[in-house]
Amino acid sequence: MPDLPVRELECLLILAEELHFGRTAERLRVSQSRVSQLVAALERSIGTQLVHRTSRRVALTDFGAEFVERVRPVYTELTDLVGGARREARREQPAPIRLGFQGIAYETVTWTLNRFTRENPDVSLSLHEIPLGDPFGALLDGRVDAAVALLPVREPGLSVGFVFPHAPRMLAVGHSHPLAGAERIDAEALATVDLVSAAGPAPEYWRDVHFPRFTPLGAPITATTRVATLQEGMTLAATGRYALLTCRPVAERNQRADLRYVRVTGFDEESRMALIWRSGHRRAELTNLAALLRELPGAPAEPADLFAPASSPLPVVS
Repeated sequence: MPDLPVRELECLLILAEELHFGRTAERLRVSQSRVSQLVAALERSIGTQLVHRTSRRVALTDFGAEFVERVRPVYTELTDLVGGARREARREQPAPIRLGFQGIAYETVTWTLNRFTRENPDVSLSLHEIPLGDPFGALLDGRVDAAVALLPVREPGLSVGFVFPHAPRMLAVGHSHPLAGAERIDAEALATVDLVSAAGPAPEYWRDVHFPRFTPLGAPITATTRVATLQEGMTLAATGRYALLTCRPVAERNQRADLRYVRVTGFDEESRMALIWRSGHRRAELTNLAALLRELPGAPAEPADLFAPASSPLPVVS
């Protein structure tokens, strides 16, 4: 079966309406010379002239006019059929899931995502990093469908689908920092450090938990610099001038020769992450993902061990 000259036919049908090469080129978004090439190619394919061309006017030949009259309804029916098939296909295929994550997606998440994609092969899943200092913005404006982000969340319109086990607080400092030799510190000791904060529009209640301005007893905490990413914060902490408040999973997976992690106690709550989505936009696929997360092994005596890799982690000060 010979190739169907679809583009050439489209060009001829538009030219038959416009009878002007310039306007035809505009509608096709091509050059006038390209219009001439398409018409000439169709004429060669059929074996006869379809268009009279002069410097002043464009007209169809008798054969061309009859050909257009016969082709137009068939072409219209074909394009309608293809367009309808595309619309039907889009309705049948599940919409892709855009999953945001804050910081780094660890094994707990990636293992579950791998299982989810195996069990839902028709669902397209994409991952998007969420800024450290803007945990909920991408969710609220619809850039992602769900997010794995740090709690707490009190934003109207957001719901929690799954809460990960709590993770002990850790302070990342450089080896030259005065607190580097401590095994653990009370949260009141944060009044003696320059604590890295996160740049971004994070809610104050969320910022007070993860980048506090005061110790639990009310002592002010110095914070002279803000960062956009976790890695930026760790690099600053490694200089020995700053400290970064983080959690045990981050410490276990970011062992560096120039960093030391010190256990921090005395906070009302430990660090926790959750799978969050927009209320009223919960999809069956997201509910399935939350159900898979709930099938993770039960939390042992130390819930943070759920975050540990299969191999033994490098030692962390605790």
